[in-house]
Amino acid sequence: MIKSEKEIEYMRESGRILSILHEELKQFVRPGITTLDIDKKCRELIKSFNCIPSFLDYQGFPASLCVSVNDEVVHGIPDNKHILRDGDIVSLDAGVIYKGYHSDAARTIAVGEVSEEAKQLIKVTEQSFFEGIKYAKQGYHLHEISAAIQEYVESFGYSVVRDLVGHGIGKNLHEEPQIPNFKQKRRGPKLEAGMTLAIEPMVNVGRYDVLWLDNDWTVVTADGTLSAHYENTVLITDGEPEILTLYNA
Repeated sequence: MIKSEKEIEYMRESGRILSILHEELKQFVRPGITTLDIDKKCRELIKSFNCIPSFLDYQGFPASLCVSVNDEVVHGIPDNKHILRDGDIVSLDAGVIYKGYHSDAARTIAVGEVSEEAKQLIKVTEQSFFEGIKYAKQGYHLHEISAAIQEYVESFGYSVVRDLVGHGIGKNLHEEPQIPNFKQKRRGPKLEAGMTLAIEPMVNVGRYDVLWLDNDWTVVTADGTLSAHYENTVLITDGEPEILTLYNA
């Protein structure tokens, strides 16, 4: 799980590229476009950086990013019939391979003018990530991150999805360890400098229960309420964590 300096260098560049990608996609999202339009834009951007989409054909996934709208939690498959409308929220989850190393990040974006509840959900989901990474430091234990995320989310009356978790990342998109977003009975492994983790709170307005659609990919809230997703690839250091996929203009 510990990455070498050369591996970290590659992952840092992969993360930088993905952060730019997300910033471009955020500007691209608007009412009237299809979710497939976003996927096409994503592929163009990744190609322009001479990189490879992490998700395309991964275990059979048919697109370069996951586009999940409203009650879709994750793994929404882009479609030319799914048109974004004013008031929607859309989660974009993408990954980039640079010189064999992955980065992974997700953002939830408001489409046009959204409800106050949707605005708060997006804000709380993002902040829960930052509450969690207060413990993403050498010497802390992995599940301290998990507990901090859950505590913050539930203080707003929201629920953390239990069926899906974050993960280690590097030469493989999904590596050990798994990273739940809710408190565990054990503290989990001790964090060490050189670990790279994809930390990704998934938060529902209603219950935490989810269902899989018939396409075997798309996960939706069981009660039909809104869901948001926020993720970054994080490097554990001997000091403060380094967020590899955070955009800096």
